Amino acid sequence: MEQSIVFLDRATIPEDVPLRPPGFAHRWADYPSTRPEDVVPRCRGASIVVVNKVPLTGAMIEALPGLRMIAVAATGTDRIDLDAAAARRIVVSNVRGYATTTVPEHTFALILALRRSLPAYRASVLEGAWQRAGQFCYFDHPIHDLAGAVICVIGAGSIGGAVARLAEAFGMTVIRAGRKGAAKVAPDRTPFADAVAAADIITLHCPLTDATRNLIGAPEFALMSRKPLLINTARGGLVDEAALAAALEGGILSGAAFDVASAEPPPADHPLMRLAHRSNFILTPHVAWASREAISVLAEQLIGNIEAFVAGKPRNIVGR
Repeated sequence: MEQSIVFLDRATIPEDVPLRPPGFAHRWADYPSTRPEDVVPRCRGASIVVVNKVPLTGAMIEALPGLRMIAVAATGTDRIDLDAAAARRIVVSNVRGYATTTVPEHTFALILALRRSLPAYRASVLEGAWQRAGQFCYFDHPIHDLAGAVICVIGAGSIGGAVARLAEAFGMTVIRAGRKGAAKVAPDRTPFADAVAAADIITLHCPLTDATRNLIGAPEFALMSRKPLLINTARGGLVDEAALAAALEGGILSGAAFDVASAEPPPADHPLMRLAHRSNFILTPHVAWASREAISVLAEQLIGNIEAFVAGKPRNIVGR
């Protein structure tokens, strides 16, 4: 039986990373991007929909009676109504484990840049500060080693674990935060509030769910007496961005670096864009996952998930 496959946002995978054809009879259509109002017209008659960041709401899913599988070209599934998919017995599969090198490396690139004031020094060199110093170096911006610093890793998955291992290699003290509000935590975890309060660096590696939305907000910033760095390479929405702006501008944080935003791309008046000119803030465009090596693994796993479903052996199933 021929399968009809529609990829709604093919431009989220670079053109130079090929997607091999699935090994079964199929018709394939893809679009660089898709507006919400175009989802249903483009997917009518499709048995498999491939999606990365285009939302699939309950109403959209109900309007597609032939849909049997949603293949997510990413790990996060917060853009999909999983309850609606489950009610229709639609298989939702995601891509896993492909980013356990690229995201931790990007995380540490951001940490190192801020701990060593690289953006500030680069800007000052371009402004002529080295010539004005009149000697071989100058000390306008603070530089701190990673060795001996306390890093709080929030998130229990494979990426959080990889970040913790890199931190240990740098000689850092690693604390793994327990769930926010939990009455008890595992022996290898630190209560959430205590972990946030003790950290020189806080890094987020958890999914966006109802329980984690605004995980870090004004109450958490009030606990941060050590003026830590805050790093988010996970999901926009984990941090109250207005509270972040107030904390950074108020000196509660030494710096922050975000690879994600609550709206992507963020509009010009977004809190993160307001901070983007600061030398102690780095904003990258959701590319922590995007090494060529990682994208190639993602592309192969995506097609493999589709083939497994068609073969009657679905894998990487996401559900509630």
